[in-house]
Amino acid sequence: MRADAQNLVDRIRKSADLLAQRLDVETAPHRLEEFNARVEDPNLWDDPDAAQKLMRERQMLVDAMDTHARIERDLQDNIDLIELGEMEDDAEVVADAEAALKALAETAAQKELEALLDGEADGNDTFLEINAGAGGTESCDWANMLARMYVRWAEKKGYKVELQSESAGEEAGIKSATYKISGPNAYGWLKSESGVHRLVRISPYDSAAKRHTSFSSVWVYPVVDDNIEIEVNPADIRIDTYRSSGAGGQHVNTTDSAVRITHIPTGIVVTSSEKSQHQNRDIAMKALKSRLYQMELDKRNAAINEAHENKGDAGWGNQIRSYVLQPYQMVKDLRTNFETSDTKGVLDGDLDGLMGATLALNVSGKSRAEARAD
Repeated sequence: MRADAQNLVDRIRKSADLLAQRLDVETAPHRLEEFNARVEDPNLWDDPDAAQKLMRERQMLVDAMDTHARIERDLQDNIDLIELGEMEDDAEVVADAEAALKALAETAAQKELEALLDGEADGNDTFLEINAGAGGTESCDWANMLARMYVRWAEKKGYKVELQSESAGEEAGIKSATYKISGPNAYGWLKSESGVHRLVRISPYDSAAKRHTSFSSVWVYPVVDDNIEIEVNPADIRIDTYRSSGAGGQHVNTTDSAVRITHIPTGIVVTSSEKSQHQNRDIAMKALKSRLYQMELDKRNAAINEAHENKGDAGWGNQIRSYVLQPYQMVKDLRTNFETSDTKGVLDGDLDGLMGATLALNVSGKSRAEARAD
């Protein structure tokens, strides 16, 4: 077997081994038997919420077992084909099998990342909030670039993206924007993006063409499932209505239909600026409950809690990632030291490498490269 093909085989085996560890492959069949026995209980649907949770957990286990078995089977099939092609001196068979191994290596690496998404709310839809930091037009433009980056990433995933609210910058870009992103593991993927993002570039708004540094903050929190009860005391909130801003024309609101809800004990503020005030109240209240739920998740996870407590203002001391466009091209995550020179790809939504490195760090305390080396 050629060295390139052997390298692919080794990569796939490492991914399969990590999947097996996350699955606990030796006990998985026994756990599936237990799930099947509970599913056959005639009283299962007496409690619909518990039944639905059980069915989801069972399906997740079945999917994980099927994925691991398929990777192992496809790996062995292609190894056998390469050996057969080499014995019969059939270069076409070998080439086809090596191409299949390359595709399988990419699939296995993706499944390895997805296996890390097993937190309590990782499977949920998510809210994504972006706020420009200090710096006026520069930071507003950077916030707009970040919004585009995440929308492009979500679209590549096949996720649904809904703009919940937006505040335009005075000259360009946005002061803030909130999106709801819906799809499998949307929160699990995006949760590590919370923090301050720093941009270094030659400013298009500076006639002297000087290099500028801009900051914007990103905040990610899960959409609360219907079966998660979050109680909000009416006495703890203040609801304000106002006229939402827009780009102009016939669709700009002429009534105070936008809604802002302030949770007084925590200082959390959420907004929505759709056309209907009733719809905006519902959207904003769901967003508030999601923020409060995120706070509860933080209390259960010391590492995440510390990260959010240190989030602070969008400035030098709270960065998670740096995007340098001048004098060189580099995106570097300051938590994992993962870096890439493909700044255009990242800003066009190619974020899985950056996200994956952080997911691996959060789960194991090691970078993805260190985890593979063990």
